[in-house]
This record gives sequence, structure tokens and C-alpha cells, in this order.
Amino acid sequence: MLNYKRYRKNPVMDYPERKWPDRQIEKAPVWCSVDLRDGNQALVEPMVVSEKIEMFKLLTKIGFKEIEIGFPSASQIEFDFLRELVKQDLIPDDVVIQVLTQCRQELIDRTFESIEGIKTAIVHIYNSTSTLQREVVFHKNKEEILQLAVDGTRMVKERAAKFPGKIILEYSPESYTGTEPDYAIEVCNAVIDEWDPKGDEKIIINLPSTVEMTTPNVFADRIEWSDAHLAKRENVVLSIHPHNDRGTGVATAELALLAGADRVEGTLFGNGERTGNVDILNIAYNMFSQGIDPKLDISDVNELIEVYEKCTKMKIDPRHPYAGKLVFTAFSGSHQDAISKGVSALKESGKDYWEVPYLPIDPADIGREYEPIVRINSQSGKGGVAFIMDSYFGFKLPKGMHREFADVVQKVSEKQGEVAPDQVMELFRENYLEKKEPIHFRKISVIDLSDGADTSEFDTEVKVTYTDHGMTKEFEAVGNGPIDAVGRGLSHELGINVKVIDYEEHALTGGSNAQAAAYIHMLSPEDNKITYGVGVSSNITRASVRAVFSAVNRLFGERFDVENSRLMQ
Repeated sequence: MLNYKRYRKNPVMDYPERKWPDRQIEKAPVWCSVDLRDGNQALVEPMVVSEKIEMFKLLTKIGFKEIEIGFPSASQIEFDFLRELVKQDLIPDDVVIQVLTQCRQELIDRTFESIEGIKTAIVHIYNSTSTLQREVVFHKNKEEILQLAVDGTRMVKERAAKFPGKIILEYSPESYTGTEPDYAIEVCNAVIDEWDPKGDEKIIINLPSTVEMTTPNVFADRIEWSDAHLAKRENVVLSIHPHNDRGTGVATAELALLAGADRVEGTLFGNGERTGNVDILNIAYNMFSQGIDPKLDISDVNELIEVYEKCTKMKIDPRHPYAGKLVFTAFSGSHQDAISKGVSALKESGKDYWEVPYLPIDPADIGREYEPIVRINSQSGKGGVAFIMDSYFGFKLPKGMHREFADVVQKVSEKQGEVAPDQVMELFRENYLEKKEPIHFRKISVIDLSDGADTSEFDTEVKVTYTDHGMTKEFEAVGNGPIDAVGRGLSHELGINVKVIDYEEHALTGGSNAQAAAYIHMLSPEDNKITYGVGVSSNITRASVRAVFSAVNRLFGERFDVENSRLMQ
């Protein structure tokens, strides 16, 4: 029996004055990447200096203006990495690096040593304020915890006064989600008072869900309440640092932005302690999908994946939002059909806005290709197969042919699982385009019999050369056009009865070497069997005749083989 009684609900803030549910996200926040600190410390194999430099270059390339590069006072490799950034002059003028340190004198001194030569730096100090950690980790009361924060602020302030560059202070009441709201703000306001920002000077107050403990709406209530109760709010950049313990880190961040947060700290693809930090790319792509400029160049998700996987030695989950290999795919037949129709409708409409069922954004906009959109397996339907043939190979199958060919593909998928687009095309060739035996069309000549009056019963005469089980034969026939004449001739020659139900054609390629595809829908009245034949040629008449022969072979090929075997005996 699941012992749920061991757990109790976390306190929920009583805040009926909330206004955030009526707001909308309208602009991107200030983004701060913590991939090189929070993300790196959570790796099984932390990045070496060269990997951290590669990751840093990627972060600056896509547009991060604030990057927490490490905890230089706690690790020699992080200290060396920061010094290497300075030595190689790798920090762009418009990028502010951020360094983390606890509120201890020797660590703050070491931190300032690490940032020598940097024009602007954010010094990020923190101490845990939660009820639980006050009691079981630090054994300190509220006054003592508050004093730690104030003392740390004072030490940074003293050193900042002597620092030749600009220092921005960031303070985090760690484990904010486990801290009484009024006490958390009391500590933050004490820090603000000690730092005493004036004029346009800013201080960053970062409220982390170090452990995600409640639903996102509760966190949003706390952020909105804090927004209203922070001292010198005009001088405060209200920052959030969500984690994903409950699997709702993105929702937590988005609701917090509605509630007044100005800044978001997170990582690429949500790497971080336990279930991870909030995924900045997820939030940014969400904004992009709503027509909001995310202020990050995330147009090539494949490059982001490549560098991330190389540096972190971690793999992107195939269902990861936007980046996963399967997120722009559809196995379901009904989904495939809707995507196929949606893409066609969008092309025909000429609309400026993307609107395709099951695809919230155009995969091409973030560097993905259309190839993975439809994946054919035993659950797929006629729409998916038709989409593959149209999107990849240019064959616009008649609607009535969708089910017929899908059944061919499904038999293969039931045996082997997924069927790749190239294999779908190979099945199409095998069952239609190369269906040239036992009756193989060779050549045709066409004579127009009409005198312009259009009074004759038949206006076209054809002379057709073909092979029957390898033996060359000819026939002449007349009809209402080449297709009708060829059908009549084959019926007489082969002793069969066929009826052409429908005919369609379209261009496959443009230019002087243009190819045309022809589709014949044919019925055998004797047994009511119906099938399609397909032909391709640079000459539309030849394409049509090839389609007739293709259909005849599909309807009668087995019967012709049996009859030929008897004659050979």
C-alpha cells in the first residue's frame, strides 16, 4: 500500500488579490544561462576547461547577455576557466559574466580575485533561508540567517568599491519555496537596504524554487506578492530560478513572468540537479510559437543539440519539446492525414501565418527538416503514405489511391516496424511504376482520325508494340483518345474486359526534361476488381499508356502467368 500519509501539503499562500491570471506574456525576460555552473555541477562527468569554453561560445552566439560561469572560489577548474576567458579575451563587451559565492569572507575574496580584468560582473551571493534548513542544517534562528545575508552583502560592497570594473549584486534566499514568504522578503529587503542602490543602479533579487514544492500557481502568487513588497522596487531586477522536481518548471517560470518576474535563470534543455533546472529553450520556443521575439537566436536547434550533447555527454530525449527527434512526427494515421491536408491548404492559401494541425510551429523555422514529420508504421494511415509520396517524391496520388497503396505499405510495416520514406518509394516503384510484366509496353504511334467536325465515333487510332512474357507483339485499335484506344486494343488482344474509371495526370519536374505522372483507375467488370496503374514519362501519352499497362498487370498479371504456363507445357 502506498504510504501517502507520510507526506503533507506544503503551505499555500492566501492571496485573493492576485492579478497575474488576467495577464499575458508579451516580451522576453532577461535570460541568464546557468549551464556552466548549476548545469555543470549536475553532470556525472563535469566539463573540462576546453568544453566549458565551447559551451560559453555557444551561449554568447545565441544571444545570452548574462551567463553564470561558475563557482570560482570553490573549484580550481572553475577559477582557471574564468581566468582563461579573460586571458583569451573571450567575453564580448555586451555580455556580463556572473559568479556564485557563499557569504563567507575567504570565498568572496577568492571570487574577486577570479574576476580581475573583467569590466562588468554579477557577484551572486546566497544563503539558505528555509525553515527546514534553518533547523536541521544550520541550527540558526531567523535573525542569525538574516545577518549572514547582510554581512555577505557588506563584504561584497566593500570590495566592489575598490574594484576597477562594475559590480552588480545578486542575492538569492536559497530554498525560497520552503521559506515563509514574509521572512524571505524581510531578508531580501535587508540586503537591498545594505546595498542601497541609487539612481539607475540595479540589484538582482533572485527567488529560486530550489526545490519545486507546489503547483505553479502558488509560486506565481508568491512572486506577485513579493513584487509588491520588495523595497526600492524600481532598483530591483526580480529574478526567478525554477527547478523541475514536480515536472512543471516551465509552467512555473511562465506563470512567474505573468506575476512580475523580470529575469529567468535556467539551462539549455533543462540540465541541472535532480530533474533539472528550468529549460530556457522550451520557454523561448514557446514564446516564438506565439509570435513573440524570444531575444535569443534559436533558429538552429541542431547546432544547440550538437554542442550540448558533446559538452555534457548527455542525450536529448526523443520526446523533448522542440528538440527531440520525434516531436515533429506523426505515427497516427488520422494525424498524418490532418498534417498532409494542412500543409497542402497552407500552400494553396498563401497565408503569412503558420497553421497546420498537430504542428504548432514550422519545423524548418528552427532548423528541422520535413523528413521526420510523418513516420510510417503499422498504426499509420493512408494520409501519411500520401504525404510521403507528395512531400518527398512529388507524386500527388489520386484520393482513391491513398488506401490502396497504404495497404501495400502497411503489410510491410506490420512485419518490420517503421518504414522509411525511401522504402515507401521503393514499394511504389515495385507495385506500380515497375509493374511491367508480363505485359510490357514498348512503343506507340498515334493517328488523329478526326476531320475537325468531331462526328466520328472514334477519333484516335493507335499502333502499340509490347511484349507478352518476353515475346514481341503488336496491335492496332481505335477509340476516343489514346487511353480508350489502348484499353480496347488490350481487351481484344488479351481476351479481357477492362473499364477505365478515371484518369489523372500532373507534372513531376519542371524545365526541358519535365516528367509527367499519369494515374489510371481501372475496373475488371467480370469480378469487380479495381486498381490503379501509374506511368511516368517526359511524354504524357507514353506516361498514360504505361499507366494502362501497369493497371492491367496489377489486375490480370497472375492470370496471364497461369495461362502462359499452360501453353508452355
